[in-house]
Amino acid sequence: MITYVEYFSGCLGGIAGVLVGQPFDTVKVRLQTSGASLYRGVWHCLTSIVKNESPKGLFKGMSSPLLGLGFINAIVFGVQAQTIAVLGRETTYTHFISGAFAGALQCIVCSPMELAKTQMQVQGIGKISSETNQYKSSVDCMKKIYKGYGMKGCYRGMILTLMRDTPAFGCYFASYDILTSTVLQVDRSQTYTMGGIFRMLMAGGLAGIASWVLTYPVDVVKSRLQADRFESMKYQGTMDCIRKGLAKDGCRFLYRGLNSTVVRAFPVNAATFTVVQITTQYF
Repeated sequence: MITYVEYFSGCLGGIAGVLVGQPFDTVKVRLQTSGASLYRGVWHCLTSIVKNESPKGLFKGMSSPLLGLGFINAIVFGVQAQTIAVLGRETTYTHFISGAFAGALQCIVCSPMELAKTQMQVQGIGKISSETNQYKSSVDCMKKIYKGYGMKGCYRGMILTLMRDTPAFGCYFASYDILTSTVLQVDRSQTYTMGGIFRMLMAGGLAGIASWVLTYPVDVVKSRLQADRFESMKYQGTMDCIRKGLAKDGCRFLYRGLNSTVVRAFPVNAATFTVVQITTQYF
């Protein structure tokens, strides 16, 4: 019964994470996919979007992750719990293995969802009106990509998503286990106390930062490939994207937007893990 509860808890945690983190994610994607000449940094990017596109510009493409991340987190937390049960014991090692397996599995859903989200986030830059935008919504985006480019188009960036999420989710669950069991010593009997909630928020936020820092360069390349317009592609593939990025901006391009990602990772994952843990305990 507990694994079904964790599927449901993961869904709620994913929704909470999206609501908290979507504006930060939009800033991250803009910084990753634009040249240094467009945005000078996190704050400049944030204020430029609000000024030129209205505050709604920060929430572009949210329908895709709001629907998708609830389902994805259900997969991640449910599969991770079932894998732990199969392995038979809870250690940092088994948390890493089960997290990596769950992370790889969720890529089937995550990759096309992030493609739609990214395409939505980078269209209409600097414009308040959306009347001239190619895609009206994330669903409309996926329909048009599928119609024009088939399943191969829908899964652009899939290999890079696997390369990012397999180790990232392993690190995510392993670091959360270390933080809750050793560093912060979270006691399940304290789940509903202010001290217990604070410790879970800290553990979730720090685990999220650790998982992102580990695989961030892969995410930058993935975002650039997924942001590339299908009608006029700048990149022929992963290596071509890396070569062009290095030639233009040097190694800095692999870490562009890292500040906004770290800022986003803490509240998003703090909210996600805490909602999951509280919901699981409640049921």
